[in-house]
Amino acid sequence: MRELEFAVLGPLEVRDSGTPIRLTGMRRRRLLALLLLRFPHAVARESLVDALWETPPASARQQVHNAIRDLRAALTTTPATAGSGAGSTTGSSVLATTATGYRLDVPPEAVDAHRFTEGARAARAARREGRETEAVRLFRSALDLWRGEAFAGIDCPAVTAAAAGLEEERLTAIEELMELRLAAGESATLVAELSTLTAAHPLRDALRGHLMLALHRSGRQADALAVYDEGRRLLADELGLEPGRHLRRLHTEILTDAQEERRTPTPPTTDTTPATDAPTPTRQATEDHHRPTHHSHHGHHSHHGNHLPRDLPDFTGRTAELALLNSETDAHHCTTPLTSPAAPSTIVLDGMGGIGKTALAIHFAHRRTPDHPDGQHYIDLHGFTPDRDPLTPEEALGILLRSDGATPEEIPTGPAERGAAWRSRLAGRRALLVLDNAADAAQVTPLLPGAGDTLTLITTRRKSAAPDGARRLTLGALRQEEAETLFRRVAGESRTYEAAGNPRTNAPAGKPRPAASLARTVTLCGHHPLALRLAATRLRDRPSWTVPDLADRLSTPEGRTALLRTADRGLMPVLALSRTRLPPEAQRLAHLLALHPSTPHDIAAVCAITGLAAPLVEHLLDTLLDHNLADEPAPAHVALPLLVRDCAQSWTPPTEPQLQATARRLTVVA
Repeated sequence: MRELEFAVLGPLEVRDSGTPIRLTGMRRRRLLALLLLRFPHAVARESLVDALWETPPASARQQVHNAIRDLRAALTTTPATAGSGAGSTTGSSVLATTATGYRLDVPPEAVDAHRFTEGARAARAARREGRETEAVRLFRSALDLWRGEAFAGIDCPAVTAAAAGLEEERLTAIEELMELRLAAGESATLVAELSTLTAAHPLRDALRGHLMLALHRSGRQADALAVYDEGRRLLADELGLEPGRHLRRLHTEILTDAQEERRTPTPPTTDTTPATDAPTPTRQATEDHHRPTHHSHHGHHSHHGNHLPRDLPDFTGRTAELALLNSETDAHHCTTPLTSPAAPSTIVLDGMGGIGKTALAIHFAHRRTPDHPDGQHYIDLHGFTPDRDPLTPEEALGILLRSDGATPEEIPTGPAERGAAWRSRLAGRRALLVLDNAADAAQVTPLLPGAGDTLTLITTRRKSAAPDGARRLTLGALRQEEAETLFRRVAGESRTYEAAGNPRTNAPAGKPRPAASLARTVTLCGHHPLALRLAATRLRDRPSWTVPDLADRLSTPEGRTALLRTADRGLMPVLALSRTRLPPEAQRLAHLLALHPSTPHDIAAVCAITGLAAPLVEHLLDTLLDHNLADEPAPAHVALPLLVRDCAQSWTPPTEPQLQATARRLTVVA
């Protein structure tokens, strides 16, 4: 019985029961390669013509027919089988003619590329199920099928592209095999093999990381660091890039351990020494390099960089909010690297302008970056930005795709197409996404990932901007202690203490004490982070002022409006941006409530103030609550925060006649 084998993982070969079949002529070899690319499917005659000729001649179809005839004859008549009887395989059963083209008719295992793919798939299944030893054996068997470059010697663009894809699969399998062998405790015995692989493929971070880890575990920290430096220089010179996050983290861990080793020398170890005796990076670094490598589905190099803005060096407070965010995130990440990935998680931080939403989101994102190594992205959606419209979803997706390394050719036109491309890039990744300053849910929903373990943080002034399925955290004013701490950090500790023997405060001579008016100052700032920063900056920049001086100046609406600003920013313009998103009726209502001397208000009181019917009043109050311009201290009661009252008093008076009269009456009462 004949057993035909087709070997493409190296120079193209055909064997009949182990005996090579000689295929002469490049066109015949190209034709067989093209049939093997589509195996076990048929290849249309037109596809063969297009692949074999850049400019097909008039006789192209006839030449393909003749080449198929010759190939069929070569696969049928061999020295081992020529003249054999009924037991021989006929040519028509090996190379079949279909209605539209031709198909190789042999078992799948007759092609070595199929056996390699199935072997690698079985190895990954064994690894997922915890059978690491079997996974190593299966990977080795699959990789042993390779004899050199796939389809070596076949000059054809379609074949060359397919060969590159097979080479990528081979390197991925090698990287996974090395991960398993490192996890099993091998190190010194891998150095030579990994050195050769890294030299042949110097831009692959995973191989370089495995070599660094093997050298480090063998007691060769200096060599491991040299391997990193070599790769860093190569990436910078050839691509203008830095090494990936995993490689940088491993470098830091090895550098730290090397410094410790110089302080406490330890003899180099080999694989015969128990694994616990070898110097090993921290558990986090080891896990990172034993995690399955995610490769781009699009054939491009993914730029998993950190695009987060800087964290505030004097970030203060929000202890309870950070604890809640950590709890929510930890509860979501309940999987391990070898289990199915969790669904994407979305958390929305809403609150009034300047309340610290962005600062908290960025601070938290930096803290959770190690848990999301596959890229950290940030975008300002300009939902509330002076003198510009919010970004459209299509514009935002273009920015995000570019930040993830997509070339202009890879960015499609149209929001639906860009959304699909963005979701495809994030699928299977553990990334972190900050969507800052969102206008509404319609703006952010198209930007959310569809799969993978990505954490998305959204900041917005509107409660209703939270997309379906998102968890929401409303950010309020700072607690008293947190507000005072922030004020001291910005103004300087020395500026917030009363000098000994201060005649103004009758402070006794001796040790300075905290300014008694500091509590009053932060209260007049509404415990509002931006207001506190602006007020503290004023005090810091006015050496002759004291905390009581500042408190006196902040005690009136006019004083707060004048003082809570610097040369480049002011609190009132920040708060007033919310007005641009309010319907006119809600603007007039906020203006009237700000002029009224009492607070809070129930529905009946607001009806009396405005002369509007209760259903409309309730709807307008809901609008103010949605935009975080009002608080609800009790059911069916609303109150405008102090700073919102200051801002709303300056808004243009209502134009509707009934409300104009009401406004005048309220001004007299106030």
